[in-house]
Amino acid sequence: MTRRSLQASSEGIKKAKAALIRNSLTQQQLAEELNISRQPVSKFFQGKPIERYIFQEICIRLDLNWEIIASSSLWDTDDIESISDIDNLVQEIREKVKPSILKRCGIMRVLEMTQPMRLNDIYTNVNILEKITGQRWIGNELLQETNFERFGLSQITEERVPALKAVEKYSKLMILGKAGSGKTTFLKYLAIQCINGEFQSSMVPIFVNLKDFAEVDDQPGLLEYIIQASSLSLESEEKANIKQLLISGRMLILLDGLDEIKEEYTSRVFKEIRDFSDRFQDNSFVITSRIAAVEYTFEQFTEVEIADFDDQQIALFALNWFQNKDLTKLEKFLQKLQENQRIKELANNPLLLTLLCLVFEEIADFPVNRSELYKEAVDILLKKWDAMRGIERDKYKKLSPQLKKDLLSQIAWNTFVAGEYFFPSKVVEQQIIDYILNLPDINTDLEALQFDSEAILKSIEVQHSLLVERAKGIYSFSHITFHEYFVAQKVVSSSFTQTEEVFQNLLTHVTDKRWREIFLLTVEMLPNFIKIEDAF
Repeated sequence: MTRRSLQASSEGIKKAKAALIRNSLTQQQLAEELNISRQPVSKFFQGKPIERYIFQEICIRLDLNWEIIASSSLWDTDDIESISDIDNLVQEIREKVKPSILKRCGIMRVLEMTQPMRLNDIYTNVNILEKITGQRWIGNELLQETNFERFGLSQITEERVPALKAVEKYSKLMILGKAGSGKTTFLKYLAIQCINGEFQSSMVPIFVNLKDFAEVDDQPGLLEYIIQASSLSLESEEKANIKQLLISGRMLILLDGLDEIKEEYTSRVFKEIRDFSDRFQDNSFVITSRIAAVEYTFEQFTEVEIADFDDQQIALFALNWFQNKDLTKLEKFLQKLQENQRIKELANNPLLLTLLCLVFEEIADFPVNRSELYKEAVDILLKKWDAMRGIERDKYKKLSPQLKKDLLSQIAWNTFVAGEYFFPSKVVEQQIIDYILNLPDINTDLEALQFDSEAILKSIEVQHSLLVERAKGIYSFSHITFHEYFVAQKVVSSSFTQTEEVFQNLLTHVTDKRWREIFLLTVEMLPNFIKIEDAF
């Protein structure tokens, strides 16, 4: 018969009493925090047997290892039997949560897919960078670099680590990434691999959409929500089983979309995550969020960044995409990517790579008018991606998508004319201020405006990933393609207000190779009835 109780050794009682003092708690306060009666707490400190899960919860609250505190006389055949019981409980709960995990994480459908795809059919392994890109210190060579394509990030030799290895290495992991970089897809893949026994098969995976958790009507605690989200019963026995697994450190907690929580819920959700991960610290936790989305730091979590796709990952993704549809298009797709480096550059983002595959699947080529493809990519990042998933961002609604486009066009023009692909944050913030000052009905309090400019820059980075921080205080457009697209957009929009200055400036660069793409995009984007010479 399995022993369902534990008692503290005399040495364990001494350690527990010292921990009680260290935490500034009385036995009564400890009981109230754990929502139990005073009696089992009193018995614990008297060295009398109490229920195992209560014994373990007391130790966890006091930051003690319950195996060290428990009487050593219990660690014989009962210990072996207890471990076997936990293993059996793990398998029992895994079977109960498996249908929910497969249903919620087993398929994906994004953008204009006409039908969902099995995640395992399309998934491509992702890598992470253990050093966050925007937290690096870089010297003046980045600002002085005028060849974005040559420099990019290739000169920064940061080791890429398979994401699964990072999860194994760090028990508490925060995965940051740009919009569409594959954070949610990886977390779902992790849940599927775990529940199918291919990764950490001795754990129970739990997938939580943090936006859903934040907005649920009755605002349950994270423990109660995890039980509900996993289609488990809230009956006391089921709840006790989940607690037992959490106390034993046998759960893989996957928390997706920290950046998607509305501002009004952030304090509560952050506290829930912090308290839950502290209370059940022996489990594995993975949280995803967009880069720079929140300033709050979970002290025990290691932050890493999801890396862009490299050529091998792009090819594998394309293979997975076309092999079950039309394999004859695969070779042509990869060939066309190689022939057009501007389009290929977009492919290092999984979301935009999906767009390219969808387009190619339909017309067996990329559009002759590339500006239309770029426009669609910009629109996806600027508004469609959040809208498709029902996500509303609270901040900076006063800047509509069109105003953000205009602002980005102005920044792109100013920096491109100056030959700058990388620019200090203060330069961008000043350009934001200049732009806002020219808008109607704008508060001209310069101090408030300075704050707004910093916030707007972060908003564009977090929400849309069209501007990204390449190093401490150094920004660029996420792709040279977008930089050039917005420059051309500035030219085209200026033509309608008879702004000759922009065209005059453009024509001074007619023999400059760096401006060739701008001319091509501008010609594509101008209406047929407008000729460049008509502007003069």
